[in-house]
Amino acid sequence: MAKIKYYYDTETCRYERIRTSPFDMFINITGLLFACSLFGFFFSAIYIKYFPSAKEARLQKENADLLYSHKLLQKEVDDVKNVVASLQDRDDKIYRVIFEADPIPNEIRQAGTGGSQKYQDLLDKKLSREDMILGTLSKIDNLKRQMYIQTKSYDEIVDLALNKSEMLAAIPAIQPVDNKDLKRLASGFGMRIHPILKVKKMHAGIDFSAPKGTAIYATGDGKVIKTRKSNRGYGWEIEVDHGFGYVTKYAHMSKFDVKRGQKVYRGQKIGEVGSTGSSTAPHLHYEVIHKKRKVNPIRYFSKDVTADQYATLLEKASVENQSLGY
Repeated sequence: MAKIKYYYDTETCRYERIRTSPFDMFINITGLLFACSLFGFFFSAIYIKYFPSAKEARLQKENADLLYSHKLLQKEVDDVKNVVASLQDRDDKIYRVIFEADPIPNEIRQAGTGGSQKYQDLLDKKLSREDMILGTLSKIDNLKRQMYIQTKSYDEIVDLALNKSEMLAAIPAIQPVDNKDLKRLASGFGMRIHPILKVKKMHAGIDFSAPKGTAIYATGDGKVIKTRKSNRGYGWEIEVDHGFGYVTKYAHMSKFDVKRGQKVYRGQKIGEVGSTGSSTAPHLHYEVIHKKRKVNPIRYFSKDVTADQYATLLEKASVENQSLGY
């Protein structure tokens, strides 16, 4: 039964009954319902936070397990990445150095695999942790790409290993003229005084002074790709392609003992010293071209000299004197 309330009216000196209007009742009921709803929401939030349902608890545990598994997967990916990096480092700094092969450029090793469009199906699903998933998938794809490139590199290394003996025979590793006393090396590789112009110019080979008719030998196995006779420049010259990126040039000759297309072997006589072309005295101008770049031939004299003799040749070749021809 509702409790009846009264108030004292001073004008009538009587207690009068308090009557509540419908509007006041509506306001009171609304306020009560709002307060109850607010309290219920606050209580529910606390309860849900600290007392999850069985289903929520199961989902939370599954989520925690998935995060832990993802961390383990990330660690495995990082470990594989370190192994691949080690293989790449050994490939570039050991195997390719041994077989004189150029290292694989880093931009090729680290090439991407197509960006986020590759995972459009996942993006369409609007996953809550798609950044984590896409990051992992991208790392795995990049590793797969690097491992594929590495396997192709090892295929190349295997081919080089199988051809190692052939390559060793092809490398221009002896002096092109008989120089046992080491006195015939007249001018080295680098900036030298031009014998005619009398100014410093790049001398792309080394000069061996020798009497006309002195035998000239192929410095490695290969194939004659050029025999040219001229009264200018290199004069009478021969070029031998040794394969593996090596070509040797023999200039200012007086006689050819081989012809174009002929197979030659290290130590085989290919011609004789002369003084043809831009030459001031009988000599052999000898060049080594590796992968289309002229390099210092002195680096390759290893088969017919001792360590002390090689040091002597280096000293003689370093003198910035006048060359005998260009």
